[in-house]
Amino acid sequence: MNHYRVTKVHTCRAPWMRRMGALAGLLALALLSSTARAQTTMPQLFLNEIVGGLNAPIFLTAPANDSRLFIVERPGRIRIFENGVLLPTPFLNITGKTDTTGEGGLLSFAFHPKYAENGHFYVNYTTPGARASRIERYTVSPTNPNVADPASARLILQIDQPFTNHNGGLNAFGPDGKLYIAMGDGGSANDPQNNAQNRANLLGDMLRIDVDNGDPYAIPADNPFVGQAGIRPEIWAYGLRNPWRFAFDFTDNQLYIADVGQNEWEEIHIEPSTQGGQNYGWKIMEGQHCFSPASGCNQTGLTLPPVEYNHSEGCSITGGYVYRGEKIPEIAGHYFYSDYCNGWIRSFKYANAAVTEKRQWSLPSVGNIVSFGEDAQKNLYVLSFNGRVYRLANQDNLKGDVTRDERVNVTDAILVLRSSVGNATLTSIQRTLGNVNGDANVDVSDAVLILQHAVGIITQFPQ
Repeated sequence: MNHYRVTKVHTCRAPWMRRMGALAGLLALALLSSTARAQTTMPQLFLNEIVGGLNAPIFLTAPANDSRLFIVERPGRIRIFENGVLLPTPFLNITGKTDTTGEGGLLSFAFHPKYAENGHFYVNYTTPGARASRIERYTVSPTNPNVADPASARLILQIDQPFTNHNGGLNAFGPDGKLYIAMGDGGSANDPQNNAQNRANLLGDMLRIDVDNGDPYAIPADNPFVGQAGIRPEIWAYGLRNPWRFAFDFTDNQLYIADVGQNEWEEIHIEPSTQGGQNYGWKIMEGQHCFSPASGCNQTGLTLPPVEYNHSEGCSITGGYVYRGEKIPEIAGHYFYSDYCNGWIRSFKYANAAVTEKRQWSLPSVGNIVSFGEDAQKNLYVLSFNGRVYRLANQDNLKGDVTRDERVNVTDAILVLRSSVGNATLTSIQRTLGNVNGDANVDVSDAVLILQHAVGIITQFPQ
């Protein structure tokens, strides 16, 4: 039906429409023949801008089986991106409760695994005045799924912070349905209070609590330090400096923790999601290297990271996720991460205690990458300090996608055709995507190829 709408253009009297009618005939003839090209082993990835104009976007997530994106703005708002539109009314606005001094603010939130039934989600933010990290539960409005009930706030856990940095800040539910909370060492530099090795407090730790029982929570019976004198039972693992971002891979049941380094080394820890009790070493170690003391440190009982990089390559790791989406099957199982200062994006695969397929992807710079995100369909997103959110995509799939909806269809061919006769103007990004034959011009021949792709005559554009 779309093809017939294209060929009926000649009935209009406008000169540009008559020219389009003649050119549309060429599109129809071009459908008669073409050959498909073999796919490359690994795709060329692309960061497709989804939305911009945000105020310090810092996290992105979505509840299960939901097409919406929920984007955290650091000052204290959660915004909804739905059907290509950033909704003007925030899902939640707690800007009056947050403090963005140093590394503070609204840092993340997590939907309860049974959000569709109970409407609960859990925010992690820092408070003004007497600095503290607060974990609070909110509930969605019973009458509007795009707005939370601000009066539903319930304090779950508060942890005092001695300094304004190293807050950790990520909440996430694990495969076991328990809430995991990443806490930094309390800040300053060099962990002056030795918090990360002090299990009497909750700083420098990965916490695990049961929010479905207890008041306001219960301690899971299988937490590793339950019943041990002088140790907080919430602790799942310790010895962390600033685990800004961590992620569960629900397919392989692994936990990835990206821990921000001090002077020289950034690190990633990987453990089975069912295994707790680790001492990840800070501040005895920085990465795989002695820190305090600088040499001859006692590494007995420490769990060292299988992946690290030094500060000649960056300055602050931004952990991501293992890709489990369906749009780019070639990268399934790759854990993606970045560096805030240098902005590169890297990935690797991890299996049988071995790191393989390390690579740094060739991608255009999008500025300082503050976080990754994951939607309900397991697509990955990159959040930049520039106020924009990008979706990780296969560039081969985006070639020809001038409308940037990650589908190549007749609408894209029509837009390129209109551009070629002067009836539409393409942006620079649209021209790059529309130039599918690689001849530096966006013209009728590109529209022909896009239409062939849209109707399935070809599966790839010329390389």
